[in-house]
Amino acid sequence: MMTKSMEIGKRFFGEKVFNTIMSYLKKNPEENLEKALDMVERVAVAPNHKEYARNIKAQLKENPALREYINRVINELDENVHNHMVNNFFVNASLVGVPQQKRMSEELGCSVPYTILIDPTSNCNLRCKGCWAGEYEKHHSLSFEEVDRIVNEAKELGMYFIVMSGGEPMMWKHLPELCRKHYDVAFMIYTNGTLIDEKAAQWMREVGNISPAISLEGGREETDQRRGEGVYDKIMAGMDHLKANGVAFGFSMTITGENADNVYSDEFIDHMIEKGALYGWSFHYIPIGSSPDFSLMITPEQRAALVEKVRRIRTTKLIQVADFWNDGELTQGCIAGGRRYFHITANGDVEPCAFVHFAADTIKGKSLKEVLANPLFKAYQKRQPFSDNLLRPCPLIDTPENLREMVGESDAQPTHEGADTILYDQAAAEIDSVAEAWREKAELKWDELNEEKAGDEARI
Repeated sequence: MMTKSMEIGKRFFGEKVFNTIMSYLKKNPEENLEKALDMVERVAVAPNHKEYARNIKAQLKENPALREYINRVINELDENVHNHMVNNFFVNASLVGVPQQKRMSEELGCSVPYTILIDPTSNCNLRCKGCWAGEYEKHHSLSFEEVDRIVNEAKELGMYFIVMSGGEPMMWKHLPELCRKHYDVAFMIYTNGTLIDEKAAQWMREVGNISPAISLEGGREETDQRRGEGVYDKIMAGMDHLKANGVAFGFSMTITGENADNVYSDEFIDHMIEKGALYGWSFHYIPIGSSPDFSLMITPEQRAALVEKVRRIRTTKLIQVADFWNDGELTQGCIAGGRRYFHITANGDVEPCAFVHFAADTIKGKSLKEVLANPLFKAYQKRQPFSDNLLRPCPLIDTPENLREMVGESDAQPTHEGADTILYDQAAAEIDSVAEAWREKAELKWDELNEEKAGDEARI
């Protein structure tokens, strides 16, 4: 049965070509994947789409794990999830959406991002140690009408991938309704996973276009220490419900000095694959809020080791992972400030990043087009990338002098009490020290990676 979201694919490729591609993949996905990519390459209008197809084919030859991973996606997900989540993400959000974003960027004179991170509510059923959202007030929520308007305006700009966090997005009662109404959008939610029971997994399968990224800190001991006793077991039960229903899901980790040596171990990754996770994100602990705890930050040595661990997993394991600070090369630097994403809080404040709690605008009473042109985003975009060394992408922990300049230049205001402590006095001195220590290590690592790349190219 042809879903509404699949109709966009038909319009993009043409009905005959689209039906042929789908036929290839459904009959024998393992053998016909390259045939489907060949056809995408032939019919694609935009040069970057042709390059996209060529790159995937090259990676399939160089990385056997990638082919097996794609087979996992094809074989483990429910058919309705294939027809909505997979199609929405790869066709609507990428092949259709990205060219539209570029056209609108030229028209508006500012970047139109790939995605928006929205906090529909600041309420949460947990109180995790060091939570990046822990300083926000706990009584704010956006109405269905407000979020619905934002998503509608996002689609007009070419954005068909919407991310949600909080608080705990599963506590926002309108989430199933939003997914059903916007059947052509791929939604991902950052969730603590404790509210994903059998009923929740079933409605996720039925809508087909939502993917939970479940937060944990590694094993039971590390997770329960930060999130509360018994949380790990609830997460494992939630993953079992999602896997049984064929829902696409992943994991999300905050890496600290305490768990950095263990979270990307073979044992942990193999366990996540066994549970059914298809992807994983990692964030480094960031010392934000009124009382930033620098003792939880990872060391330069740990961060350098993560570079190799993450890249090894992508070429040897049947899962895709990304580290948001060490993978700056994949995104050509910081993606925040409206370049490729920005953050809307449950109070309506428009922040450049989930970890940079300053705002120069609000979504209340304003359109997306208006807030995309705010002065803080402009300050970001004229400086990006913040470093030629893409292992140092972040203006908060890698080049903090840039953040101070941007906040001052745009007259941005802190979005909660204590958010601005990172800019001055002792906290600023400590973050400068952290940045300098990583700069020295990152320069060596960047040179090493470039030498390896040059050697690989010379052998081809």
